[in-house]
Formats: sequence, C-alpha cells, structure tokens
Amino acid sequence: MALRASFEASHEIGVFATLTNSYCLLALGTSTNFHSVFEAELADLIPLVPCTIAGTRIVGRLTAGNKNGLLVPTTTTDQELQHLRNSLPEKVTVKRVEERLSALGNVIVSNDHVALVHPDLERETEEIIADTLGVEVFRQTIAGNVLTGSYMSLSNQGGLVHPKTSIQDQDELSSLLQVPLVAGSVNRGSPVVGGGMVVNDWLGVCGMDTTATELSVVESVFRLGEGNMPAGVGEAGADLEKRMQGKKEGIVESFY
Repeated sequence: MALRASFEASHEIGVFATLTNSYCLLALGTSTNFHSVFEAELADLIPLVPCTIAGTRIVGRLTAGNKNGLLVPTTTTDQELQHLRNSLPEKVTVKRVEERLSALGNVIVSNDHVALVHPDLERETEEIIADTLGVEVFRQTIAGNVLTGSYMSLSNQGGLVHPKTSIQDQDELSSLLQVPLVAGSVNRGSPVVGGGMVVNDWLGVCGMDTTATELSVVESVFRLGEGNMPAGVGEAGADLEKRMQGKKEGIVESFY
C-alpha cells in the first residue's frame, strides 16, 4: 500500500526516514502522525528505530542501507552507533563510512541486490557499499543529476526516477537493475523522489502533497499490495495483508 504522511511541517518523508525490508529508521520528533503511520503498518514486522545521526534528524539523507546493512557517516557519534547496533536485527551490519560526500542518502540508492552511486564517490567507499550491503555497485547519474539517492527511489520490485529521465536512460537503468522503472514525481510534481518518499517491498510512504495520480503510479511501479510480504512474518504478515486489502477497498482512509 502507498500512504501519505508528513513530518511536522515537511512533506519530505525520505529526509526523515530510511525504510528497508528488515528495519526502519525514523527521526526523533514531536510529529505523532508521522510515527503512527509507520507503527500501524510495520510495528509487527520489522524494528522501528527512532534515532538521530550526527545529532540531526535528517536520518534519511545521512544514511543508506538495505536488508543486509546500514551505512552511516563518520560524524555519527559513538552513542548513536551503539543505539543502532542494539536496535537493529543481528544480521544487519552497521558501518561508519569515511567519505567526503557524507550525505550518504543523497549519493546512494540501493535495493537488496544493486546500488547506484554518485560518480565521484571514493573507490574505498564503493568497496564498503558492496561488502556491507551485499550488492553490485554502479556509478550512475539520473537525468544528468549525480545525486542518485535524491532523484531515485528503489525497491526489489521497481523504481521511480526523476520525471525528466529519458526513455533510453530508463531502459538502460532498468536493464542494469533488473526491475521496471517509471519516470514520475511525488509531492505534487517534485522531481526529488528519493527525498519525498520511502519504500520497501510492501509499503510506500509519500509526502502529504502527493496527488492521487502520483500515489497510483507509486503503487503500480513498486507493485505494492501484491503480496510481496517478507518471509517469516507469519500471522503479522497475514494481518497486514488484510489491512492493506481493506484500504484498497476504501474501508480505511489512507490519509493522515
């Protein structure tokens, strides 16, 4: 299911959250509706980890990860790092990255198999990404933009890219990633799709300004609501499937 939310006065959901198939990082804050959206959908399935990174709340822009690992900048404090390691599943590797381009969420976009990164990323950083996340790494641009994490949102089911990405570039990237891609926007025409939404294999959360048309594109390309539940969720997964089906039928309004 694709839902709408906001963090205090901001609709840039991807700035304040990092969502994967095995955990979700959420910014600390007073935005109860923001946290309640994630809690309602994910609390029975994966750990929800309220946190700060380098003393800031822009956790989605400073971190990058997938089900296997989480990358954080060197400015992350020891206390924050320990909190993450204590809160995340044991199989998730948390790694500090010494990188000049420290807003890792802006320069890395990844699913559980492939990562696209800023062309100027350090070679050592590229190796850390491959090892920690267990992915193939490719240096790419999105519609001429080097900030791959800002202008693309990616899951194992599909991807949404900058609205001005050419058909040829979409085909090349789709072939590289082995998932379908669509050029689109969130938050009423914003091309910064990575900053405006978060997604995993069964849930997408976009900013409150996202239109119904944009939301339907997100649901379609990421195949949300098609039963792409994680393995081993058992009864919790079945309950979530029921809730998602109810929302699709209009039983529960998905506006917060």
